[in-house]
Amino acid sequence: MARHERWVMLTTLALLQIVTIVTGVYLVSDDANLSALTRQSSPNEPAASPAEPPSAPVVTAGPVLAGLPARAGGGPLPTKGTLTRQLTVALGDKALGSRVGAIVLNAATGERLFAAGADTGITPASTTKVVTSVAALASLGPDTRLATRVVQGASPGAVVLVGGGDPLLAGPSARPGAYPKQASLATLASRTAAALKAKGVTKVTLSYDASLYTGSPICSCWKPNYVPDGEIAPVSALAIDEGRRYPGQPAPRVSDPPRFAAAAFARLLARHGIGVAGAVRSARAPAGAAELARVESAPVYALVEHTLTHSHDDLAEALARQVAVKEGQPASFDGAAAATLKVLERLGLARGVHLRDGSGLSPHNRISADAMARAIAAAGDPARPHLHAVASGMPVAGFSGTLGNGRRFTGADSRGQVGLVRAKTGTLNNVNTLAGLATTKDGRLVTFAFMADRVPLNAEPVLDRLAAIVARS
Repeated sequence: MARHERWVMLTTLALLQIVTIVTGVYLVSDDANLSALTRQSSPNEPAASPAEPPSAPVVTAGPVLAGLPARAGGGPLPTKGTLTRQLTVALGDKALGSRVGAIVLNAATGERLFAAGADTGITPASTTKVVTSVAALASLGPDTRLATRVVQGASPGAVVLVGGGDPLLAGPSARPGAYPKQASLATLASRTAAALKAKGVTKVTLSYDASLYTGSPICSCWKPNYVPDGEIAPVSALAIDEGRRYPGQPAPRVSDPPRFAAAAFARLLARHGIGVAGAVRSARAPAGAAELARVESAPVYALVEHTLTHSHDDLAEALARQVAVKEGQPASFDGAAAATLKVLERLGLARGVHLRDGSGLSPHNRISADAMARAIAAAGDPARPHLHAVASGMPVAGFSGTLGNGRRFTGADSRGQVGLVRAKTGTLNNVNTLAGLATTKDGRLVTFAFMADRVPLNAEPVLDRLAAIVARS
């Protein structure tokens, strides 16, 4: 009997192996599907730091995203009559409230397969991060890294900690092993100490420069409880642990992230035998100052993926400010919004987009369902491989990020499409949105956006149902 069971087990394993191989061959041959569009190659190793500090706090290596070919057609289009009937019935659910924008697009051609209120500006909540991410990838490039540096001050015994806008910079209490791999303040202190000792310097004065960003660190468009409740930290070019006092805990956020980061840096220098004399103060780094040490963030494509998967507000605001810097706009809330729209205009995606922030915390943002779905379609365009991290960063229904929390795609009308939908969620008071992409049952890649901003209570189950209808169409 035992021999028979072993034979059955080995046969089953062999059959599973055959199925896996056949599936792999199919996916390679049929490249116009969701998994093909979200697959990426490993990034190149970053280029060595230049001898002279750059004028902008970024480092650019070679291309990191392989070309993702996809045929223009894919599978046959879903039957419009059936899709329209099913979506129209679902959109009649009272849980959605009185204002809804809905659209389904053929990702390859932009053809509308379904539309209802698709051109109405809707409060997008965190789906705002989709357009922020598209702009960041298009403007900065997917392989750009944000650099935090230490430069020589005005005197031989002075050093300046210069913020480059990396909110994921890990402080001394951060736990290692996070993804994407974070730059470390401790590493920066170690490198700085080594450079100083090589010059025979063991005591310094320390100042910090967070001048890369301008304007208020807190948007007037935000609710006053967002920072105290730990939703987001004051936006700064220099911060550790996303401005959290205790890494891994949402609250409290520190009121002055640059000063907090600089004080931690001074303590780390002391551990490496470099004494810091006097008070740590804010000061501009001298123009053309020699660089002593630097650390660099993960590449922008990984930052975008993290932003979208986990709906990371601090990182979204940082990406928006970096776009402002690159586009020659003030790195403020207004400048970041203007710069994002400038990039979207170049891409032909600005129509129907009005922004006040980059994260979607502002209830004053407006994005139409059509604009949202077209931004997602652009991210899946084979001719725009630099935007593909938007697709790969979107949560997978029932598995990851804000769609993997055990509450989404659990209903009888949506759980059958677990794993078949990638989408970004959005939630504010009386606002629920869901926008993403799916491959229909016949292999057609489509993008969709379902957005409601007069929701009586909670419309998430209805949005899941709408996306599931699309995926099984």
